[in-house]
Amino acid sequence: MKAIFDHISQEMSELTTKRYSTSFSLGISFLQKELQQPIYAIYGFVRFADEIVDSFHGFDKVKLLADFKVQTYEAIASEISLNPILNSFQWAVNKYQIPHELIETFLNSMEMDLQKQTFDQGKYETYILGSAEVVGLMCLKVFVNGDANEYEKLKPYAMKLGAAFQKINFLRDLKADYQELGRTYFPGINLKEFNTELKKEIEADIAIDFQKGYEGILMLPKSARFGVYMAYKYYFKLFKKIKQTPAELVLTERIRIPNYRKMRILFTSYVRHNLNLL
Repeated sequence: MKAIFDHISQEMSELTTKRYSTSFSLGISFLQKELQQPIYAIYGFVRFADEIVDSFHGFDKVKLLADFKVQTYEAIASEISLNPILNSFQWAVNKYQIPHELIETFLNSMEMDLQKQTFDQGKYETYILGSAEVVGLMCLKVFVNGDANEYEKLKPYAMKLGAAFQKINFLRDLKADYQELGRTYFPGINLKEFNTELKKEIEADIAIDFQKGYEGILMLPKSARFGVYMAYKYYFKLFKKIKQTPAELVLTERIRIPNYRKMRILFTSYVRHNLNLL
């Protein structure tokens, strides 16, 4: 029965999310039950595409990503794929009418990662749009469950929150991106001259995105609000830790939030949510 295969596909997307990201898994677990599987499906798709460009060294990444792209659109059109991750994703795309241009924009950003490069302002904004903002919009399509007016109202906030998350990832991963993958995302910055002043400029930009994103969280449907708030709280904690870390250390180590602190974030966030203090 196809239902069994579909269930296996959804389990694979969930497993992928949990193995790759404890923070996002935690946030998803606090969405209402009916929202969890489609968000797992989106994350699994995004994660696999990202792994192609980030991890599959020694393989033909260009061909792998091109094949993945073709298989993605074939899965959506056919409403089935023997790749469980794509089968799960096509289900979410078709059920929630996720626009194909969001998928195309995301995959275009993944293609940008196939080349070692330093980003100018234009490329930086294009990459942020594709790698983060449109992923937030895919999730928003699920959260509003087809309500076009709500989607348009919340769209700019979802984009800003996605951008904030991605820029924090850039700061956290400065060392690995530069030394291992040959990438420098922040425009106009020579990492050999990275200092406290440059770091503060980046942080100020992130703070603006965070504030806008937070405003959007408060307007989300109740079914999605707490799960997204959990992800926001984790990233805000990570952001604060990065702000407290000297610029020279950001270049030499990956800043992390220990699991026990993640659990503390969960507890305090849950209390605030129940007391309606978000």
